[in-house]
Amino acid sequence: MALRCPIVSVLGHVDHGKTSLLDKIRKTRVAAREAGGITQHIGASEIPIDVIKKVCGNLLQMLKADLTIPGLLVIDTPGHEAFTSLRKRGGALADIAILVVDINEGFKPQTIEAVNILRQYKTPFVVAANKIDLIPGWNSKEGPFVLNFNEQNQHPNALTEFEIRLYENIIKPLNEMGFNADLFTRVEDITKTVCIIPVSAKTGEGIPDLLMMIAGLAQKFLEQNLKLDVEGYAKGTVLEVKEEKGLGKTIDAIIYDGIARRGDYVVVGGPNGIVVSKIKALLKPKPLDEMRDPRDKFKPVNEVVAAAGVKIAAPNLENVIAGSPLRIVPEDKIEEAKEEIMKEIEEATIETDEEGILIKADTLGSLEALANELRKIGVKIKKAEVGEVSKKDVIEVASFKQVNPLYGVIIAFNTKILPDAKKEIEKYDIKVFEGNIIYKLVEDYEEWLKAELEKMKLGEMAKLTKPAVIKLLPGCIFRQKNPAICGVEVLYGTLRVGVPLMREDGRRLGIVKEIQNKGESVKEAKVGEQVSIAIDGNVVLGRHIKENDLMYVEISENEVRKLYHDYINELRGDEQEALYRYMELKQKLENNPFWGR
Repeated sequence: MALRCPIVSVLGHVDHGKTSLLDKIRKTRVAAREAGGITQHIGASEIPIDVIKKVCGNLLQMLKADLTIPGLLVIDTPGHEAFTSLRKRGGALADIAILVVDINEGFKPQTIEAVNILRQYKTPFVVAANKIDLIPGWNSKEGPFVLNFNEQNQHPNALTEFEIRLYENIIKPLNEMGFNADLFTRVEDITKTVCIIPVSAKTGEGIPDLLMMIAGLAQKFLEQNLKLDVEGYAKGTVLEVKEEKGLGKTIDAIIYDGIARRGDYVVVGGPNGIVVSKIKALLKPKPLDEMRDPRDKFKPVNEVVAAAGVKIAAPNLENVIAGSPLRIVPEDKIEEAKEEIMKEIEEATIETDEEGILIKADTLGSLEALANELRKIGVKIKKAEVGEVSKKDVIEVASFKQVNPLYGVIIAFNTKILPDAKKEIEKYDIKVFEGNIIYKLVEDYEEWLKAELEKMKLGEMAKLTKPAVIKLLPGCIFRQKNPAICGVEVLYGTLRVGVPLMREDGRRLGIVKEIQNKGESVKEAKVGEQVSIAIDGNVVLGRHIKENDLMYVEISENEVRKLYHDYINELRGDEQEALYRYMELKQKLENNPFWGR
């Protein structure tokens, strides 16, 4: 039996240095070439055991064990969401994880979620406490942390700062989440305590310590779970579908179990069912290279042993969906593989709602990650698909918009909007969010939604009758009736043209036909203003209402309920007072203590 290469997944907050750390190990510059410096797609790199031994050097003696694993397959994810989509039946794809945390910033919401997911999947992990080079006074240099730590004695303040940040920003939050954690040099039992390895992706400090701990932990946990031996046909997950010169459409995949052989059949999920195709070539990236952006050409091989990143060339792969499960099997196992794939695809299907918005992405993993992020803020999703935004998509969204204006939205992650779709977007005034950073797309959508809800709220509120209490000023009855004209002062609230007025016993006086302020017609008068008003109705000033009497704007109970329950915080303090006084008056007149509430 072949020895299985453990899979190591790298997780953490969006800018705490996951890819930069891997770049330092691989001596690559993948992070610098990604959108916003942020990983958007899952990448895989193989780190052979001889490289690990060379980098770690004498540190391996700390393990007190011989490393028998062939190396590590390190998976760099766009965040904790992608980790959940990188799964196999029964659990996570990764055997062990590296949680990258900025020792200066500590735990962020994404860090906490990553830890919760690792707990959920029962995935053992270590913490790479990154950016120790930014600790004031710390003299960071390439090489083992354990050696450099002993040289910091001449900087006692730096050591104090290090211990404070280590405890406050990493050990304490892990303790609060139920984990024992400590600096890896102080840990006696690595299976019971989370090891924290301080590192710097910038200087290379701590990289040997991190590789040593990961390799040792991976081997220990694999031995305990009897996962070291590889046998049977290959099981994997599609990372991307790419066009390769001379090969046509190819699949980049992670093989997490079993053995793949050239000449076998690849069985994989597509939009219209299962795709089965005979493999023409298996190609592997060179050690320490990155599948997303390799520096060198892939190397053809006859056999791939798990765990590994591999490029598969075979006919009819155009319709394969990135993120789909796959199997590489001999001909007599095709039907069995088909059943397995169907079960996994059913598990990965994104639940949709009766109504909502449309989301599109370039891979199943990205689509699932986007859907998860939107679900967290309560977004309803009517349709979720992998692929480009088409004319048909826009027409569908136009129908969603008829149900609710807020559903006229398309969120497109890392995928194109086709030319004929753009015309329909303008025609139906569809709001589109497109980009290649998931959390930014969600943030932008959330801001837009908040602004739209505010506009809608203000629009609805503008239609409601505003409360007001006014007083008939002495010596200011200018016309007794038809229409009655008088001078008033607004004591509380906002008086508008068109509102009905009533006196304190509940009798309707008439409608405010006009408001004049200093000889000019205005639409409203606010608290403290003295204006003249014309009242259209059967009111006779001096008989029905007298000098210094109060008048109230009459508001229906339904409108009062809306103002009281939905818009009370949108009203000014004096408008709130006007509403409360009106409600108290109606409660008294109708002998109902719950009036309007």
